[in-house]
Parts: sequence; structure tokens; C-alpha cells
Amino acid sequence: MSEYYILDAKVKDIDLKFETSNKVFSPKSIDKGTLAMLSVVEFEKTDKVLDLGCGYGIVGILAAKILGIENVVMTDKDSIAVELSKKNAALNSVEGVKIIQSDGFKNLDEKDFTMILSNPPYHTDFSVAKEFIEKGFNRLCIGGRMYMVTKRKDWYKNKLTAIFGGTNLGDRWLLCIYG
Repeated sequence: MSEYYILDAKVKDIDLKFETSNKVFSPKSIDKGTLAMLSVVEFEKTDKVLDLGCGYGIVGILAAKILGIENVVMTDKDSIAVELSKKNAALNSVEGVKIIQSDGFKNLDEKDFTMILSNPPYHTDFSVAKEFIEKGFNRLCIGGRMYMVTKRKDWYKNKLTAIFGGTNLGDRWLLCIYG
């Protein structure tokens, strides 16, 4: 049986409300890693944002509130997460934001994102994060940025450097290390 929760939050001075379920990640409170990532993200009016693995929609809905629904795409492979994101978009007056059920990039044709934001699930083989990084590189515009939440800095740093090049954390990607 699924339990539902309502979360009220204030992120970047914006009041938000989310319906969640015990069938999705961090249902009773916004994940601290996600909040850490959002604390360092600076949205610019010209940004086109992909919330990759959106869960119940915190990142993408916040971005849509700041940038407008036409500048944000949200994806998740889980149908419950997608359903909750759609409900939460309406709850936060950003209905119409593009929310797609997709396993990573499989059902997403768009590219030229200025920013990809993700708090990928942690698997011991890094399979999800690896795919997000490898496929995400080709979905960013020149000068685009990828922000990821991680608990394993060295693996991510090595993988991101191998794909994006260079060693400057501020160049095209940023790790938000949590835990």
C-alpha cells in the first residue's frame, strides 16, 4: 500500500508544495544532496534545463518557476515519479512543463541544454551515473554545465574528467558532494 505525503518547502526564496509517495526517493523531506546542489546552481534567464531523474519534481519545478515552463524538461523512468511530477507541476502553477517518462535519454530527443541537473541513484557499478554522464555530454550546448549529486567523489571526478576533459571543476561540470 502506498502512503502519500505533502511537503511544503522554500528553496531559493520560492515557496513550493509537493505531493510525494513512499514509492519514490526521499518522500518525507527534500533530499539534502538535492538541496546542496540547488544551493550552488545559478539559473540565468537564457538557460535551458534538463532535470534528469526528476523524481517527484523538485529541481525541474523550481527551474520552471524561475525560467518559465518552456525552458525546462524533466525526465524519470519511474511512472509514479512522472505522475507525481505532473501533479506537483500543477500544484506549483507550472503545469505545461515538459515531463517525459524515459529511462535516461532513451525517450528524449532534445539537446542543446545549458544545464543538466541530476541526483542519480547510487549503484555499486555506477551504471546509471555512467550513462547520464556519457549521454549527457552530447545533450549539452557548448559551454553547458552538468551538476550531479554524489557520495563518491573520486569515481565521478574521474568519469566527468574523462568525458568532459580538463580538471577544472568549474569548467563544464560540478559535483555536489554529499555524505
